[in-house]
Amino acid sequence: MACATLVEAQSVMPSNNVIDSNNSRVVKRFRFYGFVRTDVAYDSRQQMTVCGGEYSMIPYDEDWNISAAAFDSLFPGGYPGDETGVAARYDRNAVGQMQLMALTTRMGVEISETPWGCGQLSGKIEGDFAGFGTTNSVLRIRFAYLRYDWSTRFSHKLLVGQFYHPLSGTIMPDVLGFAAGAPFRPHSRTPQVSYTLLMPQARWLGFNMTALYQFQYTSPGPDGESAKYANQSIVPELFVGVQVGNTGHGVYAQMGCDYTLLTVRHELPLYDASANHLCDVRYTKRLSSFSPTLYFQYLEDKFSLKYRTVYAENLGHLNMLSGYGMVSDASSAGGYSLAPTTASVSYLNLCYGHRWRGNLFVGYQKNLGLAGGKTLSASGMPDTYGDVLYIKKGINNLNSIFRVAPSLSFNTRSFSMGIEYELTACTYGDIRPDATIANNDHFRTVVNHRLLGTVKYSF
Repeated sequence: MACATLVEAQSVMPSNNVIDSNNSRVVKRFRFYGFVRTDVAYDSRQQMTVCGGEYSMIPYDEDWNISAAAFDSLFPGGYPGDETGVAARYDRNAVGQMQLMALTTRMGVEISETPWGCGQLSGKIEGDFAGFGTTNSVLRIRFAYLRYDWSTRFSHKLLVGQFYHPLSGTIMPDVLGFAAGAPFRPHSRTPQVSYTLLMPQARWLGFNMTALYQFQYTSPGPDGESAKYANQSIVPELFVGVQVGNTGHGVYAQMGCDYTLLTVRHELPLYDASANHLCDVRYTKRLSSFSPTLYFQYLEDKFSLKYRTVYAENLGHLNMLSGYGMVSDASSAGGYSLAPTTASVSYLNLCYGHRWRGNLFVGYQKNLGLAGGKTLSASGMPDTYGDVLYIKKGINNLNSIFRVAPSLSFNTRSFSMGIEYELTACTYGDIRPDATIANNDHFRTVVNHRLLGTVKYSF
């Protein structure tokens, strides 16, 4: 197919495309959009959250103000009126809270497709107030990208800028909560270069390849959560996927795999016998991980079914309870190397309705331990393994997560309101050498009940 004639584009404020009298230029169209949203949320337990509590993850583990051993020594006959001692010891995370927030209020601008070369250019800038700085909330960039679309025998799309990670995707569960299904749905918006190829005619078959670098959503490590572990690797994170079907109707499926490479520098003390003192030696280790995924959805009139499963290796930068650990390796410098933790993570979302919409979300994550059955490079009691296990937000003794979240909402073109109940249960325990969690006397389940109400006006 011959290339389109190159035309000059000029930006102005009117909302419609305009061609001047000489047909010499095309005026680009800007579309401003956004919404004002306010949420009220009650949690029965202290939770791991981000964005000021809007983004709900999991309930925290038990945190007793006094250990069982210390309690027994202080009250050998039991606490008066409480023979078990549970009430007297007091789990400090078993405290409810309620908050009213409007941080997710959003605004953006789309620049419509403009003829350029063999195709058309378009772009988007979008932000909200869910970033945090020296004040309670700050404006943050959600999207900032340009896209170039062109057609030959096939349809091509090239996106450059900040957009959703391919494992997140633009198709999300129909939940009301701001977390949109996380931590069961990988979630990140990050700088990237993404190329998509679609087959001709119905375009039911496509191929995608994306190179990404970390920015706002980062990996954990010995120096805390940071983008430096990925950026120092030079090699970008890579995603390759194949898609089948139409995202807007009927059956659609995506299969793909994510590759992440981290470079981690870590100081370890080394005894110098000749000088008779300890020296801090900095070692540099590299870690590769692969995370395959399968996504399936079915859309028909008022009904939708969405399902995603991920075999997660080191996906802490996608807001998942995932990461890596230092493992014993006598053949490597310092006597250790790095290995990713693995987990099976899935969700199912069922939705029916338009104006009145009922939705049911179910998610499950299971900790599968270190890849290859390797063992952590620590000795002593099991809790010391936490020092060499780097998991998102430091949650390293998690065995499994389960969530069920039904919701009901009322929706018009510009206004929506709804209520959602979210039950999230986590099992915690002692860390084994292979980073799995022991099912013993310390195995425990904690549950959070979240009740969320939301109203939103879109423009």
